[in-house]
Amino acid sequence: MTEPHGYECSPWELRWRGMDVDALQRTESAFAVSNGHIGLRGTLEEAEPRGLPGTYLNGFYEQHELPYAEAGYGYPEEGQTVVNVTDGKIIRLLVEDEPLDMRYGAATAHDRVLDFRRGTLSRTTEWSSPTGRRVRVRTERLVSFTQRAIAAIRYEVEPLDEDLQLVVQSDLLANEPIESDTSDPRVAAALESPLVGEFHRASDYNAVLVHQTRRSGLRMAAAMDHKIEVDDGIRARIHSEDDLARLTVAVDVPKGGRLRITKFLAYGWSAQRSVPALRSQVEAALAGARQTGWKGLLTEQREFLDDYWATSDIEIEGDPELQQAVRFALFHILQAGARGESRAIAGKGLTGPGYDGHAFWDTESFVLPVLTYTIPDAARDALRWRHSTMDKARERAHQLGLCGAAFPWRSINGAECSAYWPAGTAAFHVSADIADAVVRYLNATGDEEFERDYGTELLLETARLWASLGHHDRHGAFRIDGVTGPDEYSAVADNNVYTNLMARRNLQAAAESCERHPDVAARFGVDTVELDSWRAAAATMYLPYDEELGVHPQSEGFLDHDEWDYEHTDPAHYPLLLHFPYFDLYRKQVVKQADLVLALHLCGDSFSAEEKARDFAYYEARTVRDSSLSAATQAVVAAEVGHLELAYDYLAEAALTDLHDVHNNVRNGLHMASLAGAWQGAVAGFGGLRDHGGTLAFAPRLPPQLGRITFRLMFRGTRFQVEIDPDQATYHVVAGAPLEVLHHGERITITTEPQRYAIPKIDAGAPPKQPPGRAPMRRDSEAVRQYAEPANPITEEGR
Repeated sequence: MTEPHGYECSPWELRWRGMDVDALQRTESAFAVSNGHIGLRGTLEEAEPRGLPGTYLNGFYEQHELPYAEAGYGYPEEGQTVVNVTDGKIIRLLVEDEPLDMRYGAATAHDRVLDFRRGTLSRTTEWSSPTGRRVRVRTERLVSFTQRAIAAIRYEVEPLDEDLQLVVQSDLLANEPIESDTSDPRVAAALESPLVGEFHRASDYNAVLVHQTRRSGLRMAAAMDHKIEVDDGIRARIHSEDDLARLTVAVDVPKGGRLRITKFLAYGWSAQRSVPALRSQVEAALAGARQTGWKGLLTEQREFLDDYWATSDIEIEGDPELQQAVRFALFHILQAGARGESRAIAGKGLTGPGYDGHAFWDTESFVLPVLTYTIPDAARDALRWRHSTMDKARERAHQLGLCGAAFPWRSINGAECSAYWPAGTAAFHVSADIADAVVRYLNATGDEEFERDYGTELLLETARLWASLGHHDRHGAFRIDGVTGPDEYSAVADNNVYTNLMARRNLQAAAESCERHPDVAARFGVDTVELDSWRAAAATMYLPYDEELGVHPQSEGFLDHDEWDYEHTDPAHYPLLLHFPYFDLYRKQVVKQADLVLALHLCGDSFSAEEKARDFAYYEARTVRDSSLSAATQAVVAAEVGHLELAYDYLAEAALTDLHDVHNNVRNGLHMASLAGAWQGAVAGFGGLRDHGGTLAFAPRLPPQLGRITFRLMFRGTRFQVEIDPDQATYHVVAGAPLEVLHHGERITITTEPQRYAIPKIDAGAPPKQPPGRAPMRRDSEAVRQYAEPANPITEEGR
């Protein structure tokens, strides 16, 4: 079945049939292949037509100045922007001197498939040249999960009607010209030919190029090698120059014959290694890939994915499109983090240049919970990246007059890159989000080595930040003033409830970790006086509450603000930040994205069931979802308080954000947090997963539209499955030791024998109301058609 948005609905693949040049920019993001180290956007091998070409190496960036109308103390001076590195995807084809270009001639058949189990992007095209010569082209590409530095492409051409002369040009191309979306001329200048050639070599069928960035001084190498299979002889030559290496192959292929080329690519980069060292690195990786061969790479890829899906798969009965979207999301989350290995997981992964390639708090709060319970080694490596930036975080805290470590709002290398203080540096909650991810990982894995080597330091330095940022008032309460919570329509507020709750958890966890590892604590100068001060701050943390309304203010004074005039806000004026001054947004009760509601999820053990229901209803009426980060959290809490159909609508919005291009900005890459939100909505929402205090708890419930949800997780080395039906939930261990969890508050032991437990009913009362025109699209057949229409766009800052 083909949906209006162009993708065919299928449970284990994403397929687009036919050629739509106008859709290339967004399909190139959806069809990106990556392993967390290398990212290849889904451009056609022939390089044109194209939307936005892109080849990325995780952590590889160029610097540029940050502009300010007026300078201020503590403002970051330099930004960082991801660089489109040497493109090795290019394989051009000439058929009797006519270049294969999908804009000319006729494509009688054309489809592209991203296979979630095979881990490849494949394409089949039947093309007739302007003079009527017909060929069939089959391609398949992968970025290896098992050989981190390697990508490979299989390119096959078959004449359909007659003998043909075919010429193939296989390139490594650096400084590929790209039209930049940026309005900042400094960024545009940094991205214009950012790579300086340092070395090139070509011989036989292989070549290598080495480049260095002009300002950041990072060095990268790209290498290619080829295996050529053809029935008859060939003529080939190869040459290289600073920004180009090209292998040209000419061959006469009879009707019924074929030309098959396997292109192996290797990438590496370093801030310190020399040209000879990087060249040797990629050439060695290339030799290993040649030894493995194309079939071997495919076998390794499938085995890796078989293991991943055995731990992470989510099955949804009753909504085929949502099933596809959830697996699409899980596949891309894996691609973003599988082989990052002490590099950041950016907001767009490696699917596009959006947000300049920066990582945000989204990683720890949205993406890492998925990885922690499905592929925990990737979660560990992402946290090791944060630890590797500790010196920069300490320097930033010192610059701000604080102790401990202040982690950046947005960054590639660990230095703050946000030029807007209220929504950037003031969002100190990022440090508590990192601590929360550390605690979750430790509880889920029992990884004592990680805690000793990295975790305790992360926890104690972030605890020191809160101890210095907050203060005890004259009544003895610990206050954290002048900060920005997750909601970017409220800035520099006092006692943001989410921030205070997360800081309290951070302080408690740091004290406990230091007690478990007193030698580590002593190494960093933590004594009993400091531990006592953290506990005192946590015990007296101020959490504002309005007795009259019976709800928690998002931050102190928030409920005293004037209401936003939702009734008279033109629907075309969303997102609000593009049509109204921040001055007006900051002083009204209008919420860009879940903030207090996020606290209901992540710190749910701090609220009663009645408080959650009242808080959720209050903030539903004031949340406009001008950010892609919001729908998933609203899905989770809506499900918990019993509004199951609303939760279903929010889950669909999160899961389909990119496939339907809901915010009209997928051209710049996929939204990793929203993709992770598909898992959050299914597992934490309808599965009711909570991990407060290291105890796994489930409170499963289904919306009436779905017949069953089944998901798999890993905890303390045990793989287990949860199957949710309308009236009962079934738990069983797939591999590993028995596991104790909670089912709707009842302690149970999961074993290899499936055990069924009843699901209690819940009376949620009347559904809450959203601001006019801001309710999620209802998830029915009409909604599927309407989702195909782009919504009002949000800016890159809106995420």
